[in-house]
Parts: sequence; structure tokens; C-alpha cells
Amino acid sequence: MPRIAEVRAPAEPSSPEQRARHLRILRAAARMGAEKGLERVQMHEVAKEAGVAIATLYRYFPSKTHLFTAVMAEQVDRFEESLPQPKPGTAPEDAVADVLVLASRQLLSRPALAIAMLQSANSANAAAVAGTGRIDRTFRQIVLRTLGIREPTVMDVTLIRLLMQCWHGVLQSSLNGLSSVPDTESDIRIACRLLLAPRSNAARRSDA
Repeated sequence: MPRIAEVRAPAEPSSPEQRARHLRILRAAARMGAEKGLERVQMHEVAKEAGVAIATLYRYFPSKTHLFTAVMAEQVDRFEESLPQPKPGTAPEDAVADVLVLASRQLLSRPALAIAMLQSANSANAAAVAGTGRIDRTFRQIVLRTLGIREPTVMDVTLIRLLMQCWHGVLQSSLNGLSSVPDTESDIRIACRLLLAPRSNAARRSDA
């Protein structure tokens, strides 16, 4: 069966049965990505592992870029749901560092899958691959909530965007073997302090 063209808009699951099928595909792709890496994963193998027809797979995910970006988006959603509350007395920027270090440890525990997800998300066009924007929005919400910011300014959003870009670069260096895990975590903490200390609400929080 010919592949569905990538220019076709991916379908969205609407019924409980479709959502369950959609989730099976994502979980199957995550397992295979962790074992094989992006290049060796074949779409027909994902369909077989998930127990769906290949046409169903391509209807939801026209390419591996769509698929592994969606895998990352689903895992980010689950990460948000499982986040613990910041430790009492922790500075807001250090609380964000704790969150990103925790996320990094989870990603680096399955390096092949982490590479597959990051490569896909970083190469995806946000206008064509919905998961890209979803990942960014969810992480922005996590950081804002951890900082205690309910009404972010333009500067707040800019600083968080720069932090996310820095974090992705630090993760990539670790996955490429250019930095150790301790150095990776130290870099994340330094980046959080440098980029988030000047946020627009810092003075109000320190005066409270």
C-alpha cells in the first residue's frame, strides 16, 4: 500500500477506541525507538507492534517525524502529570532546574529514544507537525507554574524560550558524548540561574 503523502494533515483521534489505538501506536513507537533508534525503526513494524493497519498508522502519523514528535509530546504530558511540588524554601529558578534535571535523567535513561524524539521535534515544522507546538506549550506551562508566574510578560516568555533552547543543546551534547551527566546537570542549573534570575517578577517575589 502506498504511503500517505506527508502534506496531508494528520487525523486526530476522536472516539475512545481511536484514542486507545492512537496511544498504542505511541507506546509501540517508544519501545521500538528505545531499542533501535530512529533510523532503524520501520513504520510497518510499528503498525504490527501496535496491532493496527499500516493505513491507520499513516493516517495519524504521515512520517516518522510526526510519529516521534508525538511520542515526545505524549511523554511530556505524562511528565507534567507526575511532577512533584518544589521543595519548600527552594528559589524559583532552582526549582525549575530541579524539574529540568529530572526530565533530563528520564530522557538520558533511554538515549536512543531521546535522540529519536529530539531529532524529530527539532526538525519538525511547527505549522505541519502539531506535536512541536504542544511540547513547547507544555514545557512553558511547567516552567511558569514552577516559577509561580500566572501572568507572564513578553520578557518572561522570551527567557523561557531561550532556556528551552539552551536545555536542548545541553541534552544534545550529553547524548553525543561531549559532556558527562554531572556536567550536564551542572550546566542546566547554571543556565536556569542566569536566564531566570532577571525574570520580570523576581523583585516582587524577593520582596514578599
